[in-house]
Amino acid sequence: MSSVQTKPVVAAVPQLGDLETALIPVDSLHPADSPRLDGVDQAHVAILLESGAELPPILVHRRSMRVIDGMHRLLAARYQGKTHVPVEYFDGDDDAAFVRAVTENISHGLALSLADRKAAAVRIMNCYPLWSDRRVARAVGLSDKTVGALRQRTVDDAQPRRIGQDGRVRPIDGATGRQLAGDILAARPEASLREVARAAGIAPATVRDVRERLRRGDSPMTATQLEAHRVPGEGSPGSRPVRRSRSARPYRDDEVLDPQSILEGLRRDPSLRYTDSGRAVLRWLDRYLVGEPLPAGLVAAVPPHCLPVIARLARHCAAAWADIAQRLEHHSSVSS
Repeated sequence: MSSVQTKPVVAAVPQLGDLETALIPVDSLHPADSPRLDGVDQAHVAILLESGAELPPILVHRRSMRVIDGMHRLLAARYQGKTHVPVEYFDGDDDAAFVRAVTENISHGLALSLADRKAAAVRIMNCYPLWSDRRVARAVGLSDKTVGALRQRTVDDAQPRRIGQDGRVRPIDGATGRQLAGDILAARPEASLREVARAAGIAPATVRDVRERLRRGDSPMTATQLEAHRVPGEGSPGSRPVRRSRSARPYRDDEVLDPQSILEGLRRDPSLRYTDSGRAVLRWLDRYLVGEPLPAGLVAAVPPHCLPVIARLARHCAAAWADIAQRLEHHSSVSS
């Protein structure tokens, strides 16, 4: 699929009654960037000619002078030999003009076909990938479920959030917003509900719920979200589902370990990062974990009279870690 330059939002589109009206030469107008896949319907042009009614102004994109809405009216005016037509100007970029063309053509005149509306939905989602399914659906006259199905089949979409009809940004997966709120609260417990809500893209009431869950030592996600994020085949439907991080799996005795990678995995574990006791464990590991051996150059730089002292200190630390490992393994065997 070809890449499309995207924008997160569209500026407020002025309504027809707020637009500037002018009488301009017919020859100054260019064909529309129409959402109609089959182009102009000559039968509809004939109906307009036979009606003899005073037709409304044509909506025109001021910057390009392309017709946004009113190609049938423009052709009718040409067949009638008119040299000038009334227009209303639209100010905005090309993508916003296309959205306006779609919304105008589903609200009056010759209705867009189902194929026209589906094609328009795909184009709008490529232009505005942050728009929610409901917002796109409202623009093209489809259901949000139809738009969602089109997004899955046709749009290369990796956006974690959507902009709704009310202009608010919300995460696609509610668990993502809850996890982000949990991270913020863990780092800044004094942050207000509204401050966290704005940063995480969720409601203040949801932040309050996340805070209460963290105080109880629970995951910030709901039971339903935990179940949805559970690793397949792990646990039972009746048990509390928890995603197992890579760092939580057992390691073989002969396996070469990367301490920093393991520590990063532990930092992502909800049972550690979202509880006071778990964060205390992580802080302790940050302080005392030795990730790499002492470089040979530094060993050679140790003064001779300090060698026995540092060696004894290293053995003391090794013994302390060995004791910690023994206690952890014992606790693991008792808990399993």
